[in-house]
Amino acid sequence: MSRPPFPPFDDETAAQKARMAEDAWNSRDPARVALAYAPESRWRNRAEFIEGRAEIEAFLTRKWARELDYRLIKEVWAHKGNRIAVRFAYEYHDDSGNWFRAYGNENWQFDAEGLMETRIASINEHPIAEAERKFHWPLGRRPDDHPGLGTLGL
Repeated sequence: MSRPPFPPFDDETAAQKARMAEDAWNSRDPARVALAYAPESRWRNRAEFIEGRAEIEAFLTRKWARELDYRLIKEVWAHKGNRIAVRFAYEYHDDSGNWFRAYGNENWQFDAEGLMETRIASINEHPIAEAERKFHWPLGRRPDDHPGLGTLGL
């Protein structure tokens, strides 16, 4: 199985890879998202260490069970060879209706088949009022004309 575009990445293919990841995560479909990762992929997500697609899928299932109405934007920060660094922000609410915005950075490393073999994520979040939300598109893929992080001041 392969997942183009393949490394080494240029500006265009790094941006494609980031948008593909954003679209998949906005689907909130753990099985679909897990397929973008190498079978032996390793993650560090905050203080959690995850290995392999089965653990990735289980992690995402837990995540989206508690992070409701999840919407995410990713942007490339830098790239070189088979690595891409992205920054991101996402918004969600919990089952009590409390809204949050999370910000972070991810470092990605890809294998020759375009599958992510390493993901290192650093994430901070804080509560926001519902009126402070900036991500208002219908659940699913962010519309192409929706502002990115820089335009939104994030």
